Amino acid sequence: MKYPLLAGAVATGILSITLPTQASAADGFVEGASATLGLRNFYINQDNRSGTASPSKAEEWGQGFVLDFRSGYTQGPVGLGLDAFGQAGIRLDSGGRQGKAGRSRDPGIVFPVEDDGSAVPEFSRIDFTAKAKVSRTELKYGTLHPKLPVLTLNDGRLLPQTFRGGQLSSNDIDRLSLTAGQISKAKGRASTDYEELRIAGGTERVDQFRFAGGDYRVTDNLTASYYFGELEDYYRQHYVGAVHHINLGGGKLSTDLRHFDSNAHGANDDRDAGYGAKVDNRASSILFSYGHSGHNLGLGYQRLSGDSNFPFINNGDGATAYLITDSQIGKFERAGEKTWLARYGYDFANAGLPGLKTTATYLRGKDIDTAAGVRDTERERDLRVDYTVQDGLFKDVGFSLRHASLRSEVQRDRDELRAIVNYTFTLL
Repeated sequence: MKYPLLAGAVATGILSITLPTQASAADGFVEGASATLGLRNFYINQDNRSGTASPSKAEEWGQGFVLDFRSGYTQGPVGLGLDAFGQAGIRLDSGGRQGKAGRSRDPGIVFPVEDDGSAVPEFSRIDFTAKAKVSRTELKYGTLHPKLPVLTLNDGRLLPQTFRGGQLSSNDIDRLSLTAGQISKAKGRASTDYEELRIAGGTERVDQFRFAGGDYRVTDNLTASYYFGELEDYYRQHYVGAVHHINLGGGKLSTDLRHFDSNAHGANDDRDAGYGAKVDNRASSILFSYGHSGHNLGLGYQRLSGDSNFPFINNGDGATAYLITDSQIGKFERAGEKTWLARYGYDFANAGLPGLKTTATYLRGKDIDTAAGVRDTERERDLRVDYTVQDGLFKDVGFSLRHASLRSEVQRDRDELRAIVNYTFTLL
């Protein structure tokens, strides 16, 4: 059967409808509705510090709008609803044209590109999601915004990435949350069109990614997770993880354990099938974080083994990997790579300046496998300052300044600056 997981999810939802104990808690389609309008002013400057390819610089600036409408649910044993997600981006600056001789900067990292290689003046898109709910079990079909270990949206530019498919989620069992579904397409951060799926370096696109899993709260301080993902003709992936919190010395110590086991599936298991490099990867990591009196110190280690890079859905227009090393520029996900990271953050509310936070992160990866058999290295430093206005006319306006430097033996060195202003209006 082509869609066993999604069919099983739908069947589970249908069966749950027949249970006499499942009473609707719907507030009503209109009465339970909510709507927000998010504004994001986004500036990015990328300076490639090495390599001969031009241009050396990419710089864009724009204003984004995100309308997020979520209906309530109709009354009755099965509540029905409809969500709408509208997005628009307006170009404020994006010089140059792709492919133009002597160009000093290149568009295309924030805005779609016209046929002549220049950035579009504006772009917009609207998506809908139908939904049904019984008790605490919900089925959605349409646009999805997943945040799962095996599938996570990327929101690192002007507008967020979205996916299209179906998803069933349930919290009816105490302490256990379950999720299953299937997606067929992804829409990039700088695109108006949905595209079929692939991994980085993949040469073919497919229309089926299936996933299932859940999180179980073992105790108030410990949550364990298992998820499975399968990208048709590319890979199968198992994830197990655990997050633990404990009070220690007046502060809180958090431990985050993650392990992925990914292997070739279908056509990818045949090197002559034209689907790119064969998937074979294990990724294990541990991250300790300790917070006390506004200070937060993190220390982590990640080890990748196998013959390939870490696989995740990546159509080449921005994607997120659920790794502790996924950073502003790099991901440190290459075959054989071993990475240490250190992080320090401070919340200035403890010094009498509420709303102001800073974070500094340093990552160093080594033993990267290359075709020449050389064990290459890379390192990245990220600095971030965030401030949210606490009162007055501009209350809740958020400012974020982010700078990163990547130095690598396997890709171009880069310095990157992002400046972001966010504000959300509550409409309903």
